[in-house]
Amino acid sequence: MSIPTAALWIGTYPTAGSAPGGGEGIWRVGVDLNGRFAGGELVAPVAAPSFLALDPTGRTLLAVTEADAGVLSAFRVSDGALDPAGSVASGGSSPCHVVATGTAAWVANYGDGTAAVVALSPDGTLGAPRTFAHEGSGPVTDRQEASHAHFVHVWGDRVLVSDLGTDELRTYPVEGPGLIEGSGSAAAAGPSGGEVAAVLPPGTGPRHLVELADGTILLVGELDCRLHVLVPAGPGRLEHVGSVAITRRTMPDGAPGYPSHITVAGDLVHVGVRGPDVLAVLRVRAAAPGADGPADVGHLTIENVSDVELGAGAWPRHHAVLADGGVVVVAAQNTDELIAVRLDRAAGKGDITDRLELPVPACVLEA
Repeated sequence: MSIPTAALWIGTYPTAGSAPGGGEGIWRVGVDLNGRFAGGELVAPVAAPSFLALDPTGRTLLAVTEADAGVLSAFRVSDGALDPAGSVASGGSSPCHVVATGTAAWVANYGDGTAAVVALSPDGTLGAPRTFAHEGSGPVTDRQEASHAHFVHVWGDRVLVSDLGTDELRTYPVEGPGLIEGSGSAAAAGPSGGEVAAVLPPGTGPRHLVELADGTILLVGELDCRLHVLVPAGPGRLEHVGSVAITRRTMPDGAPGYPSHITVAGDLVHVGVRGPDVLAVLRVRAAAPGADGPADVGHLTIENVSDVELGAGAWPRHHAVLADGGVVVVAAQNTDELIAVRLDRAAGKGDITDRLELPVPACVLEA
């Protein structure tokens, strides 16, 4: 009996020492539900496509070019092939994340902290970016000298933008009146302007986040290596209720690692941690009444149940969860490989089942 195989889109960085456009691009890779890779093909040469996203129909693939002059590109998906549909400016510098709604794409530009929204047509045509600048800083002077937008999450009829530089989550209407018509900078005030939805503890460095079914937000702090819990606190607002350590591992000098991406499947949360080079697996469940232990945060108990070792130098940049949480595919940026991890969902333990050589992988997206 054949084993079902999932198709993956893989975004990549340039090889070390090369400028964007030196041969990197978007790859297509297969992986079966036992965690075994099948082939790998470069399907679209693109400069530094460090993050990818599909529109809700699955017919348009978006890619950001993470360069000083950021670019957003669209591709029409057809029988495993990608046909270019056009490119526009990302609205800022060094874009590192993109997410698509039915009619728009939101981009986080890390370099200058600017969020941007771009109209997205059903055929993949892109409009001009409308930009939302932000200012501020944080206490970690070498990383928080200015605003650094890092991630966009669709949050009901709004979006949340994590700002690593200012320790804030900002919010904007996802597709509000006048938001994606035309181009240029939006006003700082009024319904189309950004508002602060939450303030994290100084030095958190908010990176990626997930939303649980009850509206709770779990957010990784890239600079403090902690998992932060935020709960709804009224329209457009979130309250920070605490945090827990993500992993038991540290870097060789004892310093904490640098979390990257976070996913959730059932009661398990997965976080890639660079430096210790592990896939941390945490179990999240409702806290017992009156519970007040080190793993209890607000209404949740969050415990690290395993740290899957990926190998020295792996630098897990991103990952995708397949097979209802049974397989996790990790982009090991610094060892030039994809790593498949098979998870025992009951125990939360994981084993590496396969590795595939691939140049500087940065993003894993199920096709």
